[in-house]
Amino acid sequence: MAFFSTAVASSLFFAIVFVLVLRLISKTSLVYMVVKGFQSITDYFHVHQYYRIPQYDEHLRHNQLYLRVHTYLHSLPSLEDSNFTNMFCGAKPSDIFLRLDSNQTIHDSFLGAKLCWTIEMRRDHQQNGHFSFVLKLKKDDKRRIFRQYFQHILSISDEIEQRKREIKMHITVEERGARRWTAVPFTHPATFETLAMDVDLKNKVKSDLEQFLKSKQYYHRLGRVWKRSFLLYGEAGTGKSSFVAAMAKFLQYDIYNIDMSKISTESDMTVALLQTSPKSLILVEDLDRHLTTRSTAASVLNGIASYCGEERVVVLTMNEKSGGVDEAVRRRVDVQIHFPPCDFSAFKILAVTHLGVKDHKLFSQVEEVFQSGARLSPAEIGEIMMANRSSPSRAFKSIISALQINGGDKDALEYNEIGSRRLFLRDGLSMGKLYGLLKLGIRRNEECLDSDSMEKKGL
Repeated sequence: MAFFSTAVASSLFFAIVFVLVLRLISKTSLVYMVVKGFQSITDYFHVHQYYRIPQYDEHLRHNQLYLRVHTYLHSLPSLEDSNFTNMFCGAKPSDIFLRLDSNQTIHDSFLGAKLCWTIEMRRDHQQNGHFSFVLKLKKDDKRRIFRQYFQHILSISDEIEQRKREIKMHITVEERGARRWTAVPFTHPATFETLAMDVDLKNKVKSDLEQFLKSKQYYHRLGRVWKRSFLLYGEAGTGKSSFVAAMAKFLQYDIYNIDMSKISTESDMTVALLQTSPKSLILVEDLDRHLTTRSTAASVLNGIASYCGEERVVVLTMNEKSGGVDEAVRRRVDVQIHFPPCDFSAFKILAVTHLGVKDHKLFSQVEEVFQSGARLSPAEIGEIMMANRSSPSRAFKSIISALQINGGDKDALEYNEIGSRRLFLRDGLSMGKLYGLLKLGIRRNEECLDSDSMEKKGL
């Protein structure tokens, strides 16, 4: 009996000790110290091997492998299991996503091998921060899975990019005395289908872009950089910006908008171009406002030709008329497109997109006014349609009046069909004032009709 009691007491003692030990090692700090100590020992004996993947190469160009790894790591379920991570809200309040932070570690496994990724930030001599991904894996596993693992990363990242492709607009911002690119969602709704321009011209541009996308080997065989350049010129409001948006959506390319007012030296332009990525549209708007001499034009275009890299489409826009484009600019671009004021064919496209009208009894009058030489920009006609979208007839009458006023003598007396009254329009009348007068005529006419109807009812 005494022996049995002793055995029970001994078992109880060992059970208590075991529970205490479990409680001690279950403490996060102790476990962390044990794990770190084990890692230090393995590192001392060179059990692991490390690979750094920097954000930029030695020429300050984006490292494409870094971008692929970035996409892949943010898709891993283990990101949620990290000790800490950044949380953001997407375009919708219900969209919450996670992003890695500097010095954060994320774990992965592949073909039975355990891999560890860390994101680091380093500063260069100008105190600009650059990120790197650091891969840690066992040397024995490296010999077995290294190439297959990176092929797996590239495959997964490609699938994600295709599935979640979102066009972005990249703009430059100043941070700590240096300029860097930052991306915002590009939400411009324009497509080639909604553009008010000649159908044959749209189809030619689409065919040109499709051929460019398939021509990498052809360009390389010729010893040329795989890129294409466009010059869009015409007066303000003729649709150049909408055309750029349609190009970006058709190509599924991000837009890098280079603000020439913030480019003070050729070095600034070079750095900005080197940090653009493939599959991008390099946009320089209103180039004529920033070019004072031919040498300046040549330096800008030569910089774009030399440093913007491959798989890019370069688009320059100018507000000059067709005869005012510098030959130095013409010679350095592949495709030139003139954007004229709106004609009758463009008007019909606008009528469909803005009002849903394919034909109307007033179309013959609109065409007649266009044939007389009167012109407005597509933006001006679109604005009139939007202001009168509840009544297509009123919209077309307003456009006829606006075209007649714009196309007639500057001091002529023009007839306004909407208000059944005459308007004196002299030199210098802006389109904004014209729209105001037209809308005023509409309101007054409606007021007269209302008062007439009230009088008939004896009110």
